[in-house]
Amino acid sequence: MAALQRRWHHSRFVLLYMLLGTLWGAGVPAGPIRYSIPEELDKGSLVGNIAEDLQLEPQELAERGARIVSRGRTQLFALNTQRGSLVTAGRIDREELCAQSPRCLVSFNILIEDKLKLYPIEVEIVDINDNTPQFLREELEVKILENAVPSSRFPLVEVSDPDVGVNSLQGFKLSGSSHFSVDVSSETDGPKYPELVLEHALDREGESIHHLVLTAMDGGNPVRSGIARILVTVLDANDNPPVFTRPVYLVSVPENLPIGTPLLSVNATDQDEGVHAEVTYSFVRITEKISKIFCLNVFTGEITISANLDYEDSSFYELEVEARDQPGLQGRAKVLITVLDVNDNVPEVVVTSGGKSIVESTPPGTVIALFQVYDRDSGLNGLVTCSISKSLPFELEKSVDNYYRLVTNTVLDREQVSLYNITVTATDKGVPPLSTETLISLHVADTNDNPPSFPHSAYSVYVPENNPRGASIFTVTAHDPDSDENARVTYSLDEDTIQGVPLSSYVSINSDTGVLYALHSFDYEQFRDLQLRVTAHDSGDPPLSSNVSLSLFVLDQNDNAPEILYPAIPTDGSTGVELAPRSAEPGYLVTKVVAVDRDSGQNAWLSYRLLKASEPGLFVVGLHTGEVRTARALLDRDALKQSLVVAVQDHGQLPLSATVTLTVAVADSIPDVLADLGSLEVPHDSEASGLTLYLVVAVAVVSCVFLAFVIILLALRLRRWHTSRHLQSSGGGLVGVPASHFMDVDGVRAFLQTYSHEVCLTADSGKSHLIFPQPNYADTLISQESCEKSDPLLLQEDSGFCKEEGSLVQVRLLLLLVLFEQKI
Repeated sequence: MAALQRRWHHSRFVLLYMLLGTLWGAGVPAGPIRYSIPEELDKGSLVGNIAEDLQLEPQELAERGARIVSRGRTQLFALNTQRGSLVTAGRIDREELCAQSPRCLVSFNILIEDKLKLYPIEVEIVDINDNTPQFLREELEVKILENAVPSSRFPLVEVSDPDVGVNSLQGFKLSGSSHFSVDVSSETDGPKYPELVLEHALDREGESIHHLVLTAMDGGNPVRSGIARILVTVLDANDNPPVFTRPVYLVSVPENLPIGTPLLSVNATDQDEGVHAEVTYSFVRITEKISKIFCLNVFTGEITISANLDYEDSSFYELEVEARDQPGLQGRAKVLITVLDVNDNVPEVVVTSGGKSIVESTPPGTVIALFQVYDRDSGLNGLVTCSISKSLPFELEKSVDNYYRLVTNTVLDREQVSLYNITVTATDKGVPPLSTETLISLHVADTNDNPPSFPHSAYSVYVPENNPRGASIFTVTAHDPDSDENARVTYSLDEDTIQGVPLSSYVSINSDTGVLYALHSFDYEQFRDLQLRVTAHDSGDPPLSSNVSLSLFVLDQNDNAPEILYPAIPTDGSTGVELAPRSAEPGYLVTKVVAVDRDSGQNAWLSYRLLKASEPGLFVVGLHTGEVRTARALLDRDALKQSLVVAVQDHGQLPLSATVTLTVAVADSIPDVLADLGSLEVPHDSEASGLTLYLVVAVAVVSCVFLAFVIILLALRLRRWHTSRHLQSSGGGLVGVPASHFMDVDGVRAFLQTYSHEVCLTADSGKSHLIFPQPNYADTLISQESCEKSDPLLLQEDSGFCKEEGSLVQVRLLLLLVLFEQKI
């Protein structure tokens, strides 16, 4: 039944304080939000509708990261984010929490995480009658002299009731003897303790021992009570109790006093003599905790420190010392000890909220962390200031209730600093000041604010021609100071065409490594350089890019043999014939071998040499010019047909070469040439014997036609001479092959010099002779001048003969030479 009544009593308190919490929570007040609940509520009991008081919906508490932040004690309350209410986190014992304080307030803050805003909360814990009055000792012994006068008072043991107000100790009731009564003595703002009052004089001989029962009662509903049994012994007369020199002893000591240090000595005297004057000292009404801190010498009354004092734990102690003589009379005095604060506690920094990383693009003024500082000392010793290094891009802003906010004061750059170790220094104002340092590590998260960059603005790459297909030729590397995906670089080539062909068919690039590969084997003679543009992209969002120009130069290799332009090799396999008069002197220019090399540089430098000659020592070849000249004068014994093999070689590594075979005809006149042609031995070749016969017949026919043409031509010229009445001897000139031109791969014109032999036709005894004048050692022999020197008459009247008809003679002579070469 008592349990039911107690539950109903608790329920009424809960309803009452819920109603008060509802009334107080209407609207978010400017000051703290206050609630009131009774102690000893079950875990999860409702304290108040915090969501309504914060003007939030219940689900917003979880969405906005609402949580309770408090300092230095076990969490007493919790948030029910589903209902939006503040509930108890466990059973709350007011006496353990606030001891004998008239009012018990629990203060904490509710932090809204997304805005880092704090709301102070105060919850008053209301006392219930859950404690019974208790005596420090349940068995008491009191010795009273038989001559004690009525109304004498005898202090009893202290009674404690942790409850407050009406639930605390209210009165006493004594039973067991009519000689005594009980009275309550209380000090101002102090505890109540009973005193045994003598109502009637005692008679030790009549009754030496009295058994009393003392009952202590509180004012709760229901009333709780505790009892103590008192044994009163009536003593023989001792009329002088011990008396202290002072009723109250005052002493102030610093909290860092060493253990064993004497605080003071109390002193009591007894006017009696003998054993009645022997006094001993003891503490009365002292708790177990205090008894461990202070030690009293029972004989001398000296009080010393037996444990460390702590101002933050207790700044004041009240002790009561009793002096008792041997018969049992006693006197009491108070010892008031004030503990002075010493700056012995360093400030503490507690980081309440904050992230470990921040994006580098975050604007200035962004809150990074919220932390609280406190110092257990008091006064100036507990006054704390916070600071950080001024070289950091952060600053501290003071908030409420010793909270600080760490905010940015400039835009961060991860590429300069990616990690900040922020040291928060908290310093109190004690003497000497104490400080503590707390490290807050902040990582700067990357944003894609840097494009890839190349070490150089342009690159030049040299690749030998004839390189293998698929070979790597160069590597480009771009650096991006960002991180992760923002720093992952891919490469590409800009689209372009070369000679109408896409650039991608010549060169490719590995998009991940930047390695360039040659897809074709380059030919220096086809093209000598490529202009590329490489673009580097990062993988950020949005991606950034940069580009660089790359010039690829193809290096020449000796992969082309010399090409002989003159004398040109006929397509039918025959060789050309060069003429040399027998009257040629040493150094006579017979012909010139002209060759080119499609390579460049040293690979195109050509040199000429005579590999083979039918008449050794008769001809020489210029090493660098390719000119074929006579080395000595021609003799009659020298054969008409001279065969020369000339080699042309470049200076590459390894050198390449080409050869050409020259046939030189040695004669002074056309009949001699023809006669000598007929006398030449035809080499016997089983495979070409039939072809040789046909060649001989063809040469004979052409010779006859040529002679007939010459006769007819002379007749026509004589007729014209008779008509003009200025008959002159006529002659014919033979001009050389016109010069031809060749454009090599470098775009430089190589002019082939024309080498011709000067001939004239003369009328002498009705015979036509092919006359070779004196040798001319110039590179080019002009047939026009030769005609003029051979016959002045032709200059005056019929100089056109050389100009108009010479070409016909030349054509036919060339045909003759071709047939002659084929015959040979």
